[in-house]
Amino acid sequence: MGKLLQLWRDNRGILVFLSLMFVFRSAVADWNDVPSGSMQPTIEIGDRILVNKMAYDLRLPFTTVSLVKRADPQRGDIVIFLSEAADNRLVKRVVGVPGDVVAMQHNVLSINGEQLAYNQPDEAVKAYSATDGGSQLLNEQLGDIIHTVKLAPFATGRDSFAPVRVPQGHYLVLGDNRDNSADSRVIGFIPRDEIVGRASSVLFSLDHDNYYLPRSGRFLAAL
Repeated sequence: MGKLLQLWRDNRGILVFLSLMFVFRSAVADWNDVPSGSMQPTIEIGDRILVNKMAYDLRLPFTTVSLVKRADPQRGDIVIFLSEAADNRLVKRVVGVPGDVVAMQHNVLSINGEQLAYNQPDEAVKAYSATDGGSQLLNEQLGDIIHTVKLAPFATGRDSFAPVRVPQGHYLVLGDNRDNSADSRVIGFIPRDEIVGRASSVLFSLDHDNYYLPRSGRFLAAL
């Protein structure tokens, strides 16, 4: 016991700092490494995204217990959730909120009977597509949010599903890389209490295909 007290006296400054940092990362904000391309081109492999853990709930630190509900996820939000079905921490985009009827036909989404608008992206995005094996990129308008989705140049069997109604307390999420994402088409609707935060920007990014060199152009990039 004496050694523990001495350790505390000698290092209490750094120990308090570390404790506060862990609490901050647990309940306020954190960063999340992205190891897969399921959200390309919005989020690249090697991005470290900033996660606002207070966007929807004020939670008890080191738990998923919500003390205060602050807001609910909206269509277009990029959310981080602890998926029991996938047994993993995932990052996807909210497409359907409770009560919505969502359908997809050949990668064209309809929500509550209204088809989303799609158009061609700008030249910079087209240049990205040219270096990515011929994938097609389209801008998709989801409410007030316009984002780019990536479509495979070949049939994958994931481009269509019949109308489904999102149950209360759940959300339908999809990856922006529509033909290469294990999302609600695979793991089902996402319970509200599995969602732990919202992502809106990239902190920094490392290029896994180029010796993990920094991608300076993606530092602090908005999502």
